[in-house]
Amino acid sequence: MLDIVLVDDHKLVRDGIKGILERGSEFRVVGEAESGADAVNLCKKTQPHIALMDIGLPGMNGIEATTELLRHCPTVKVIILSMYDDENSVVSAIRSGARAFVLKKASSAELLDALRTVARGGSYLSSQVSDRLLARIQRGDLDTHDRSPLESLSPRELQVLRLVAEGKTSKDIAVLLDLGLQTVRSYRKTMMKKLGVNNVAGLTQLALAAGLAHWNTNDANPAT
Repeated sequence: MLDIVLVDDHKLVRDGIKGILERGSEFRVVGEAESGADAVNLCKKTQPHIALMDIGLPGMNGIEATTELLRHCPTVKVIILSMYDDENSVVSAIRSGARAFVLKKASSAELLDALRTVARGGSYLSSQVSDRLLARIQRGDLDTHDRSPLESLSPRELQVLRLVAEGKTSKDIAVLLDLGLQTVRSYRKTMMKKLGVNNVAGLTQLALAAGLAHWNTNDANPAT
């Protein structure tokens, strides 16, 4: 029996998946988390075989949580669950180390197929996702698509950038990501150098333009 951790901020979704898994004897749910940070801590404690990770999580999103989780628990296999099938999310998930990308509208049979495939050491993409990616590759536009300037950043730098763009202070970010205050400030300086900007406003504009964060109308002046 393989141990599974469920990560989703909606209890109804977790309960639904748990119900599917409990019908058989292959998988056992050993823990549940509602946020990316909780997922990392839970996997450190339980060391599951597989983490079933929602992509849209509060705070640290599923892609960021996957990167962080695998840094601490490299043997855990991550399957990303998403409502969205856009190529950027899929590519980012795979780059973060996820073994599979499954749409939430998938059938229970497809979810179990993905779990079994990943458990055997394979990779899995929902059929709708794989068909669209294949079409882009065949058109030759996957690599020639406009590249984001953010591609020069590491996964950790992208985490920090997203939080900066959401108006978080360096102190806030240090607490959220469990980093030293000077480490966060160092990340910000490095990002400014890589991206050719001189201040937080410039970082924020790039993050917004790339879709990494969304403008918060209640906080029009990002904190430094």
